[in-house]
Amino acid sequence: MSWNSFGRMFRFTTWGESHGPALGVVVDGCPPGIALEEGDIQPFLDARRPGQNRFTTQRREPDQVRILSGVFEGRTTGTSISLMIENVDQRSKDYSEIAAKYRPGHADYAYDAKYGFRDYRGGGRSSARETAARVAAGAIARKVIPGVGLLGHVVELGGDRAERFAAQHLESSELWCADPEAEVRWKSRLDEVRKAGSSVGAVVEVLADGVPAGWGSPIYAKLDSELAAAMMSINAAKGVEIGDGFAAARLTGEENADPMRPGPAPGDPPVFTANHAGGTAGGISTGQQVVCRVALKPTSSILSEVESVTRDGEATTVRTKGRHDPCVGIRAVPVAEAMMALVLADAFLMHRAQCG
Repeated sequence: MSWNSFGRMFRFTTWGESHGPALGVVVDGCPPGIALEEGDIQPFLDARRPGQNRFTTQRREPDQVRILSGVFEGRTTGTSISLMIENVDQRSKDYSEIAAKYRPGHADYAYDAKYGFRDYRGGGRSSARETAARVAAGAIARKVIPGVGLLGHVVELGGDRAERFAAQHLESSELWCADPEAEVRWKSRLDEVRKAGSSVGAVVEVLADGVPAGWGSPIYAKLDSELAAAMMSINAAKGVEIGDGFAAARLTGEENADPMRPGPAPGDPPVFTANHAGGTAGGISTGQQVVCRVALKPTSSILSEVESVTRDGEATTVRTKGRHDPCVGIRAVPVAEAMMALVLADAFLMHRAQCG
């Protein structure tokens, strides 16, 4: 099986390749009667769209979404929703030189080892172009969980961590950065990296407010384990943290505890005075802010020559041409937000199915 699907009750399947005629997604399990039109999806695709500034790949894709099924008279019907996004700016000739070579850091060799052949044009199915379909599906997931607010931002770029969080700055930021001073440093760093034909990594954080207590399950469908799986499925993801994450291993039990106090009125949920756990306990949401971070490696496509081998096992070097992001973490923010929304929608529907 090729495993192109994710989710349990709110399930989506993506299809298409980087240099094929189109890509898309089929969303299954969406409840009926939800108002949905293409204009509800397009803003999220626009946020992810390439070529918006000098810090992202200059591939020019309008990423216009079309709803092919599952919606009638502006409302979901309860049947599968099919979405399509056409590819209009492919340059397959950019990849002709690596047809018989493996690019280090890419999935070239792994795909060849698994399937016996590969689509070398931009990585085919392994390309980050596939994430446009996830973002489209995530827009539908947001409609399933009204009242839940999602906010994604870059917290670290090239080893330089942001120190401030000014949410209002995200509206004008070109780098999804909530720290104006850090953004100035990051832009200078990216200009250097881009001119050198190199790349840097980043850490993206996604925050979810309004998630009620009770979503998730205590064993094999833990909210945090589902989030980890979702975030690790993003291209270039190499690590995930929930709450304090790895920093929790350096705390004492007293420091790591999330103390609770009685709510303001009888029957109100407790008030937490800390959130080291990132909004989950025992795999179930606590009603606090859900906090998830994903570390993304530097873009593997660089202009420097790197040692590799051919399909025949001969020594060679590879220098990747084409249009690439100097930091994939920038455009990964809308993708990480979408994956958070998809996991939360799935958790909500599973909770409702079991507990009413």
